[in-house]
Amino acid sequence: QVQLVESGGGLVQAGGSLRLSCVASGFTCSINDMGWYRQAPGKPRELVASMSRSRYRNYAESVKGRFTISRDNAKNTVYLQMNSLKPEDTAVYYCKRLGPYDDWGQGTQVTVSS
Repeated sequence: QVQLVESGGGLVQAGGSLRLSCVASGFTCSINDMGWYRQAPGKPRELVASMSRSRYRNYAESVKGRFTISRDNAKNTVYLQMNSLKPEDTAVYYCKRLGPYDDWGQGTQVTVSS
């Protein structure tokens, strides 16, 4: 059974940092393309960072240079390091296996105060 468990969110001041974690089970992250999405209130869910099996990384323009996606194969875990946080980064963050899959975790709330 596929399961994704996100953690690491919280309340932080603008300019601060957080590291999100996503522990996956039921499949192997290293042989899948993985992504981090976010959804702010009243807005559609958007893909902010992705990493391919070969570790090619791609970022949304809004987070480029501030966020870094990474993976620990031994822990089957994907991370999102978020630096220089802005109030507009406030959202619930989710990780997901990219492709024809519809498995979502519960997400982790990130709130950035000004």
